[in-house]
Amino acid sequence: MVRSLYSGVSGMQQFQARMDVIGNNIANVNTTGYKSARMDFADAFSQTYRGAGVGSGTVSNVDPIQVGTGVISTGIKTQFTQGAITRTGPQTDLAVSGDGFFMVKDPAAAAQFATRSGDFRLDQSFRLVTNGGFRVQGFTDAALTTEGDIVIDGTGRPPTSDPLATVSSYSINRDGKIQVRLSDGSEFTRGQVLMQKFSDPNALTKQGNNLYSSLTAAGPLTSGTAPSGASAPGTNGLGVIESGALELSNVDLANEFASMIVTQRSFQANARIITTSDEIMQELVNLKR
Repeated sequence: MVRSLYSGVSGMQQFQARMDVIGNNIANVNTTGYKSARMDFADAFSQTYRGAGVGSGTVSNVDPIQVGTGVISTGIKTQFTQGAITRTGPQTDLAVSGDGFFMVKDPAAAAQFATRSGDFRLDQSFRLVTNGGFRVQGFTDAALTTEGDIVIDGTGRPPTSDPLATVSSYSINRDGKIQVRLSDGSEFTRGQVLMQKFSDPNALTKQGNNLYSSLTAAGPLTSGTAPSGASAPGTNGLGVIESGALELSNVDLANEFASMIVTQRSFQANARIITTSDEIMQELVNLKR
């Protein structure tokens, strides 16, 4: 009876944690590039009353007798499935269609992060940055050899162009190349947005603001042409970039609400185990009367 009490308690604890995961998924249903999570369960350690016995020609085998002690969580997995892509208009809005992450850098701490959220903007120095000011990484020259902060300006213009010409427009292709058009009509490649892929993306650590850290633990791609090992979109199994669009959250509301109902009923069932075990113990206490 005491064992059933602890089993019920463990069930309530784990289903409460699962409800927390579901609540976070629903709260982020409109978060750009958000990836939903799920909680996995496993049975806890079992108490063995009798071990298994090997049979022989004269004796049959003996099955073990075990009683479980409840449930444990084995992990909370992030589901990196593709979210829906919606058109927004601004050229700095980038969506990944397929696998891969944008790489951004914290200019203050010089730390790099991965993100699926492409709601970028241009800062006062024409750098492509996140809403938090982290700088998007890629090739920064027309030759596509130097890796660093992406800047969209007139640097690297053709020798035949007007030195006084200014940037009139720009576009980011599906392969991440940034095409700049000057006011004199000349065009050139300013750089290229690079992406990274990981062998175990679930090893990434969520840092908030749609950022992931622990890049080394996740097993980054190392076969790219950039010094960091990053690759151009559309190569090495990476997806392509959709400019003027954003990837929406991949949260399935119908599935989350169904999981919420199952979790609520499971929590209630485990609470009933505790109540029933308490009633049985009360009957034992009353035997003395």
